[in-house]
Amino acid sequence: MKKRRLGNSSLEISPWAFGGNVFGWTVDEAAAFRLLDRFVDAGFNFIDTADVYSHWIPGNQGGESEAMIGRWLKASGRRQRVLIGTKVGMDMGPAAIGKGLGAVHITRSIEASLRRLQTDYVDLYQAHEDDPTTPQEETLAAFGMLIGAGKVRAIGASNYNATRLAAALDVSRRSGLPRFETLQPNYNLYDRAGFEEALEPLCLKEGLGVICYFSLARGFLTGKYRSEADLGKSARGAGCAKYLTPRGFAILAALDEAARLHSTPGRVAIAWLLARPAITAPIASATTIEQLDDLVAATSLDLDQGAIEQLTAASKY
Repeated sequence: MKKRRLGNSSLEISPWAFGGNVFGWTVDEAAAFRLLDRFVDAGFNFIDTADVYSHWIPGNQGGESEAMIGRWLKASGRRQRVLIGTKVGMDMGPAAIGKGLGAVHITRSIEASLRRLQTDYVDLYQAHEDDPTTPQEETLAAFGMLIGAGKVRAIGASNYNATRLAAALDVSRRSGLPRFETLQPNYNLYDRAGFEEALEPLCLKEGLGVICYFSLARGFLTGKYRSEADLGKSARGAGCAKYLTPRGFAILAALDEAARLHSTPGRVAIAWLLARPAITAPIASATTIEQLDDLVAATSLDLDQGAIEQLTAASKY
């Protein structure tokens, strides 16, 4: 499997990143271990998580996903075979040690993440969301200290708009600080405008790697949710209500047509992303081995130009 480089970093990742937000939420530990074993055995290597996952579950405090991944790393002995990406900056709730991208919070948070992950370093450490209250110089300098200490190999931004991302890159150039090598935006066949209008050209110009989340629009693009009655099929179904629109149904129709030739709607949706010039690897979660195998198959699906154009037209915004 040909891997793709993340920006100008030394990190090379497989063309699908496992979304670890489901660990401690809709996937228990035994299932997580089976999924991660299968993921690595299939030749894939990048696992995405965050310190905040999954504090939204009653009784959780955040860090559950990282801790589960850490126990798998220890039990499997596969730390050298995978790249771990985690994030910092979001509010983890009343029990949290803070939030934002100030130097003190970043320094405390990486230590907590490393303990949970049971590792000495994180391959990609990402600002989970922009923090306009903290100077970008402070944030990037703090990340630079972690890189210098060997605790982080590369840094990335998540949920930044184009103006703030460009400003961060300019700060790095002017100040000699490490730069964000990746962007993690919300991007899929339905949610296109927020990335394509300003972020995509910026990432292409600056050579950033893009690892997009919600690659299957919370599962909507698999065809699982086609009516309001379908929304109760899973814990994530409620988030798909906004996609039940004429445009959403047109996208599903185009996916269905392409799937008749190329496999399944979910595979086609991932293959469309991989055909985009700015995308390094989509992030997608799996809760079953069957779902995981479908995502594996998606990475080797080569859509013809006609199918790509049809999907792009059907999802026009």
